[in-house]
Amino acid sequence: MIPVNYKDPRPIYEQIKSGLRRMVAEGELPAGSKLPSVRELAVSLTVNPNTIQRAYRELEAEGLITSAQGKGSFVAEGVKADKAAWQKLFADFDAATQNLLAAGAHPSDLCARILNGGDKHD
Repeated sequence: MIPVNYKDPRPIYEQIKSGLRRMVAEGELPAGSKLPSVRELAVSLTVNPNTIQRAYRELEAEGLITSAQGKGSFVAEGVKADKAAWQKLFADFDAATQNLLAAGAHPSDLCARILNGGDKHD
């Protein structure tokens, strides 16, 4: 299930994209698996279908999913979960976070950087 948090400052379509990325990375949605239709997912998450459509469109542009007219959306072939790689990246992230906090970075600055996709350059 994809969590939608209305208190999260990120737009809902970004939360949905993150949820789908996580599901692919963790192997819940393997390559080739069919995604729920826009309408089905919109109903289950109680969000506007346009929100789901935007998330799917952007994930397709990123190459994570593919769409076939009249058939639906699918996890792109060649996309696979690599838990070991993710674990290493998270370990690196944890180490960097601890180093930044020890150097005096404020937790809110770290959160803002994460929510902005890391494109904040100070």
